[in-house]
Order: sequence, then structure tokens, then C-alpha cells
Amino acid sequence: MVALRDRDTLYIGIDGGGSKCRASVVDAAHRVLGTGVAGPANPLHGYAQTIDSIVRSAALALADAGLPPETLGDLVAGVGLAGVNMPRLYHEMDSWAHPFKKMYLTTDQHSACLGAHRGGDGAVIIAGTGSCGYSWVNGRSLLVGGHGFPHGDKGSGAWMGMEAIKYLLMALDGLAEDSRLKGALLQALDATDANEVFEKIGGKSSSHYARMAVPVIECAESGDPVAVAIVRDGASYISDLADKLLEQKPPRLSMIGGLAPRLRPWLAPHVVERLTDPQDPPEIGCVYFAEQSLAREAGNAKDAAKKSGSSALFG
Repeated sequence: MVALRDRDTLYIGIDGGGSKCRASVVDAAHRVLGTGVAGPANPLHGYAQTIDSIVRSAALALADAGLPPETLGDLVAGVGLAGVNMPRLYHEMDSWAHPFKKMYLTTDQHSACLGAHRGGDGAVIIAGTGSCGYSWVNGRSLLVGGHGFPHGDKGSGAWMGMEAIKYLLMALDGLAEDSRLKGALLQALDATDANEVFEKIGGKSSSHYARMAVPVIECAESGDPVAVAIVRDGASYISDLADKLLEQKPPRLSMIGGLAPRLRPWLAPHVVERLTDPQDPPEIGCVYFAEQSLAREAGNAKDAAKKSGSSALFG
């Protein structure tokens, strides 16, 4: 059981995306007390699922910290979610009667950027199930890409998986060359023909397609020309994202996401030279956002009190 003083402020950072929702309970000294992981938390793909994943991950984080479930109501929550860059989804989630003491909502891009640069200015490329570029410099944000699968997210795991499946179906029809990738994909899907492939992938989510990125990367690393073409195309797009972000002159640039380490060697050399390691994970970026929001609220309240006092004196 974690020993806490009554005056201690506890934060919870919750990072929700298309594949999973990760929560960490953190004290005022930024010590991580406990972490929990639950299912997807992108409101674009389901409000109820998102709420459930947030609450479940928070409960698991409290349990991991050795704190009682009722502590949920004492937490100041910073929540970074995929999809809430869309105003309708932001309003829907911000209107939720949440169980926390306070909740501050932002996009997963913003919280990831704050985490990567320990609450300061910078830019971040997200390369995981989805992809996008985001910068936060002098209080101004820039989002590049992030339009969602299958319409956008080029260079992401889901995009690579989709491109691989397109190739596989053509190869099975005799319209594209055979390759090592063809065999690797059939093995990954446990399929032997086009009908079985479609049964396995028809109507599936972005996270399902993202699993196919692993054989694509592995085959590219072994020199398979079909896989190499897919990875180079995706990496070229990610390099273009980086160039757009660098126009904002961020002091730091990081790349995060499950695909980031495998994609890095395929990026343009000048982009690789600018990359710095992320300092903290996205869920800690959510904590930084909550702290900054709480401080801003306190500052606004103090200013309002001063104005009220001045009105009383000179009114």
C-alpha cells in the first residue's frame, strides 16, 4: 500500500488510442505509483468503448499502486485521446460525467508531444497503428496528417498492413510477382487463398491491419523488393512530415510509437540527424497537461480575484 499524506495531489495520465488505453498514477513529484492497460479508446470508433477503457485502465493503475478503488475520485486526470481533434468528439468526451476530481482533455498528439519533451516545446512524429506529425512551439500547434485509417495515416502500421494485403490479393490472383512477403503474410493470416485472406481481414479495424506491418518490416529488412517498396514509400511520407514540422523551428524532434524504432533506419538522413529520444511516454505527457491546466486555472482565478478586489476599492 502506498503511503500518502492528505495534502498530496495525485495525478493520473491516460493515453488512449486505437489499440489500447494506458494509464499511470503519478504523485506530485512525478513518481509513477502504478500503471494499467485496457482496450481501445478512440471515441471515433465508439464512445462507450472509450469510456470503459478509460475507467478500466484507471482502476488497474490504482490496483497496481496499491490504492483503494475510491481513490479514483481524488485524482486529477490528464486525458489524451485519439480522435478528439474533431470538435464534435472533443465536446462529447469533455461533457462526460467523469469519476475524477478534475479532468483535462486534449488530443493524443498534444499529450505525446508534451511527454516527449518533458512538458516543453518541441515536435513529435507518431508512427504506430496510425501516423501523424505534431508541433507545439511558443503556444502554437501544428498538426500534419492524422486523418485516420484508411483515408490517411500513411507510413503507419495500419497503412503498411493495408498495402501488404492489397499486394497479397493481387499476387494470389497472378497479377503481381511472387515474393517472400507473400508467404510471410499467408503464414501470419493462416490462409492459403484469396477467399481465406478476405475472411480474415474483411471489415477489420486499423489495429488488425497494423499486425501485418511486422512481416512487412521483417521482409524489407531481409531485402524483399516488394516489402522494401512499401516501407520506403511509407518512410518517405514520414520524412516529409518531419520536414513540415521542422519549418516551425521546434527545439527538439522525437519519433514515438511501436513502429518508430523499425522505421527510423528508412528515414531521410537529415531527419534522423534531428531526432532526439523522447524524454517521457505519452501518459506522462497527459500528467504535464493536467498540471499546466490546473496552474492556468489557478492563475485565472487569482487574476479574477484581483480584478474583483480592485472593483470593490474603486467602484
